[in-house]
Amino acid sequence: MIIAERKTLKELIGMVDGFNNILILGCRGCVAVCSAGGDKEVSTLASALKLGLSRQGRTIDIDERTLVRQCDPEYIDPLNDDASDYDAVLSMACGVGVNFIADRCPEVNVLPALDTTFYGANLSSGEWKEMCAGCGACVLHLTGGLCPVARCAKSLSNGPCGGSQEGRCEIHPDVACIWQQIYDKLSGLNRSDDMKNIMPMRDWTTAGHGGPRRRIREDLLP
Repeated sequence: MIIAERKTLKELIGMVDGFNNILILGCRGCVAVCSAGGDKEVSTLASALKLGLSRQGRTIDIDERTLVRQCDPEYIDPLNDDASDYDAVLSMACGVGVNFIADRCPEVNVLPALDTTFYGANLSSGEWKEMCAGCGACVLHLTGGLCPVARCAKSLSNGPCGGSQEGRCEIHPDVACIWQQIYDKLSGLNRSDDMKNIMPMRDWTTAGHGGPRRRIREDLLP
């Protein structure tokens, strides 16, 4: 799941400066699950913006809408008909949604209401943890299903650094060393010898260092 959090109200008030008519556009996808951009958050932001602007003696028209997803043409297309009615669209989707709408509505100012942070899991109510870096070269079959790319502060590929002590991360002592966890997991599966296999030097081009990534499945093309 993509995890995001709302930008500060001060930042958003500055962002809409000069616009008189905006649409706050929510998304019922990942950002709704992490309580950052669903129906409730759209309504909350609209009220907060109106109040914050009124304290500055400013008034703008704000409409509210929430799409099923902002990263899918099926749900974006209806927006094409009336997006130009607004000075700006304030998107409460992840950065993918902001980009997607900006591409499809070139005549509209599309603004990000959220900061997209990471791919994570919902550990408990109100708590999310990064578990995947979307690097495009998954090695989880070698590491017991635990990701050293996202969950090691140094993204090490062949065991812990010299600063790891008593199973804790050198950079973040309150965080467990993922390589200790990988070792414990593999040992429990009678696969500890797998730790002796050296992973080759990592090709980071699959992580986006070669430019925007794209995937095409010929069997799904119209």
